[in-house]
Amino acid sequence: MAVTIKDVAKEAGVSAATVSKILNNKPYISEQTRRHVKEVMERLDYHPNAQASNFKHKRSNNIIFLAVTELHTAFHNPHMFEILCGAESVIRKKNYNLSFVGVSSQEEAYTTIREIVGRNTADGLLIHGSATSRQLVEFFVKNNFPHIIIGRPPFASTSCWIDINNRVSGQMAMEYLEECGYSKIAFIGGPKSDEISRHRLQGFVSYMNINGLSIEDEFIKYGKYTKESGFSMMEELLRYPSLPDAIICENNQIAMGAVKAITKNNLSIPEDIGLITFDDYPLSQIIDPPLTVIDIDVYEMGNQAADILLRKIKNPALQVQSFTTLPRLIVRSSTMKKV
Repeated sequence: MAVTIKDVAKEAGVSAATVSKILNNKPYISEQTRRHVKEVMERLDYHPNAQASNFKHKRSNNIIFLAVTELHTAFHNPHMFEILCGAESVIRKKNYNLSFVGVSSQEEAYTTIREIVGRNTADGLLIHGSATSRQLVEFFVKNNFPHIIIGRPPFASTSCWIDINNRVSGQMAMEYLEECGYSKIAFIGGPKSDEISRHRLQGFVSYMNINGLSIEDEFIKYGKYTKESGFSMMEELLRYPSLPDAIICENNQIAMGAVKAITKNNLSIPEDIGLITFDDYPLSQIIDPPLTVIDIDVYEMGNQAADILLRKIKNPALQVQSFTTLPRLIVRSSTMKKV
């Protein structure tokens, strides 16, 4: 049986009116009582937005975009701002307000969302993949609260999400390099555990296998998303007797390190080694030479996420799990036609 506000009040030793005031963030409640009641709600797994009819039918005309933020987030994850801008351009036309909430961890994201839903301060939520956890997704599903997760959760669920098909991105990078005439191609990526890096690598490997191209095990490297890691992985590749003639770099910072290692060893880009990366960050255009990239229009991705969320607010039964926004190739001088 579902836990009610009366159950919470009884367990906490307060009145139902006091619990209601705490849920609505009313004044004149001591901080000690407020903390105690919230601990009881947590222990009983009480979700007021799903169960209290006086919350259920209210509208705030507010949509919240929530993400994990930290020092240098704009540098490490510049796509987040583009997605946010894309979402805002759709939401403002529908007379909704878009609020941004940054949290420090997935654990804080979960507690923050419980509070947002409990207080009915948003009609819907856009959740950046950085904030996604199994606990959070289960909360959305249980409460049937309008949401779109930007980035497919790395586990099975009935939550609503949209994502980029990173396998296609990996395939496109490989297809273009083969068309240019490169034949000994290496992939240097992020950690094995990283979902995006793994999917791009799968696209690369899939294309190689389908087209009967050989894959040398030592030409696949895993590291960190840093310039230093890119430099180290590239240095390893350049110590092999048989050198690659092209490199697929999983992100711009890895590519920056790879370029440094190549030039340090007196090799030329693209004459000796071609180089392609993903995502048209500012770095890809200022590195010398400017980098060929497989890019995603993440502004459009924000548009689509907001549009789907607005439709889900009107129709809570709407279920969306979809890959959106096809990647596009931007050719610059880090690659060349060899044939």
